[in-house]
Amino acid sequence: MSALRTLLLASALSFVSVGLAATGAMAQSGSIDRAVSGYSFEDAAKEAPGTKDFHSNDGVLTFAIVTHTAGNGFFDPVYVGALSAANMIGAKVLLLGSESPTDDPAREIEILNQIIQDPTLDGLIMTTPQVGAYDDIVKAAMDKGLPVATTNSYDGSILNRNAISHTGQDAGAAAIAGEALVQCLQERGVTGGTILLPNDTAMGNIEVNRRVTAAYEAIVAGLAKAGTLGNFKVDAGPESVGVSADMNDPVNSIISLIESRGDVVGAFAGNNVFTPALAKAVAQTGNSGKMCAYGFDLGPAQQEALRSGDLTGALGQQPFLQGFWPVMQLYLQIDRGIAAANLDTRAQLVTGETVGSVGKRFEN
Repeated sequence: MSALRTLLLASALSFVSVGLAATGAMAQSGSIDRAVSGYSFEDAAKEAPGTKDFHSNDGVLTFAIVTHTAGNGFFDPVYVGALSAANMIGAKVLLLGSESPTDDPAREIEILNQIIQDPTLDGLIMTTPQVGAYDDIVKAAMDKGLPVATTNSYDGSILNRNAISHTGQDAGAAAIAGEALVQCLQERGVTGGTILLPNDTAMGNIEVNRRVTAAYEAIVAGLAKAGTLGNFKVDAGPESVGVSADMNDPVNSIISLIESRGDVVGAFAGNNVFTPALAKAVAQTGNSGKMCAYGFDLGPAQQEALRSGDLTGALGQQPFLQGFWPVMQLYLQIDRGIAAANLDTRAQLVTGETVGSVGKRFEN
């Protein structure tokens, strides 16, 4: 190699080396470790010294999460999410709820009245399906200096609502199922018939009532847009919160509705009571794979019904988040003073084609 070529190669390598060094220097030039006012981000990210001694002053944060039905499996991933969050922050969480497989706000309130007296408690999470029934609990917590977070079901009129965080699915998300039901009818070439939305308003669950209304309005809007609304009877009862059915005998109630109408082509159920019942009614009336049947939640019964074709689709409301975020919210309220940061968990439409990917980490 000539002396000139050697010199050129050495110069080129030197240029590349300097260029790489400059690039590395530039990559680090935007690094920030201090706030504008001078404090260290590293220090600011640490937990406050007195956080673990909040309220009970026992060196550990203890939260309770109380639901209105722990007996049907829906809230299992909620409890998993709450425990996961507690483990992350080194807290303790008490997993409580009505033992009933159906909505039981009365039993939930009984448990709440008991746990609010626990001297080790540092924060309370609760579902609020029965509007107006939880103000005394909130007041008792406030009097004791305990922060409260609500999850899953929403009571817009609860005491101190705007200062209490809520994690849950907006009832309007049920419109996703209504839209899917209309699309199902169109894809199957169904040109008319009855669409049922069964519900039992005696449950006192305003959230479920709102879901039924949202699904009903979406179905009506979808059929109207297609110009076929006049060919269908969409029955959600006189107040659009559901055609009357019996929570204590939901399967036979829905079967009776299907058989009495004689031309049911679609249905939507708004909760974990009526959705498995709808699936069983569809199977027992020989409508599996024929009726466009949609429901709510993604418990074991719903997943099996999706696989068998007894349900066409079901909406998941990301229940893992409904346990995880309230625990984090209480922690942030205690450690950072951050309150009333709501989280909408939205809806995930699952069908027979996609059900295989659901529930692998207990999240649905």
